Amino acid sequence: MTRNVRSSFVLLLFILSSVLIFAAATVLALDHDIPAIVPAPQTADWWMPQHERNVARVRQGSVDLLMIGDSITQGWRDEGRRVWERYYGHRLAVNLGFNSDRTEQVLWRLQHGEIDGIHPKAAVVLIGTNNSGTRADPPEETVAGVRAIVTLLRAKLPETKILLLGIFPRGATATDSLRRLNRAINDRLRGLADGQHVHYLDLGHLFLDRDGRLKRDLMPDLLHPNEQGYQVWAEGMEAQLKVLLGE
Repeated sequence: MTRNVRSSFVLLLFILSSVLIFAAATVLALDHDIPAIVPAPQTADWWMPQHERNVARVRQGSVDLLMIGDSITQGWRDEGRRVWERYYGHRLAVNLGFNSDRTEQVLWRLQHGEIDGIHPKAAVVLIGTNNSGTRADPPEETVAGVRAIVTLLRAKLPETKILLLGIFPRGATATDSLRRLNRAINDRLRGLADGQHVHYLDLGHLFLDRDGRLKRDLMPDLLHPNEQGYQVWAEGMEAQLKVLLGE
């Protein structure tokens, strides 16, 4: 009787372990089918040299604030440069925004030197609109990519406070298909915040009029801020950023 019970128990353990292994393998297989979470560089000629310049800057140290994202973040160097100087020039800030980047490009950059050897006080993350606009990723896949970025930042920079921004609105009206897609992403991004290490902030309403139309005097191309738009962005997150920077 005891032998039969023992045999049944061993068989049960074998079945359960097989189920768990199969489930894990299935998840991994599914993960590799989600481009948003598979780190990959861009192939454009300018991209790798820009990455290498960022790595060289980070190796110099003295970094208290990171801005991580796509062309909207990169634009702090162009349309937003004067606003950047006023708000961040004295804060040892580094711009890690890359034109056309999706979540997988950000993941690759962060894994290849752009945050190595530094201990910033805060990192602002704004990413995902190119997942929607260039590939029409489902919201849950874009969120998986953002979650992977946040997880990587937490692992490599455990003392850094993360300010995760909701994707900015795009398109002329609230019915724009990409605007609606980004809104669905933002609804899920809120859940990544823990209120301690990761904080969520949605500034989208600042760029809209009362009818939900995107203000062209802030985003003339209905996607990228101009100088006034960057001013609105900076003002919108300044209070929370001060807290995260310990000012």
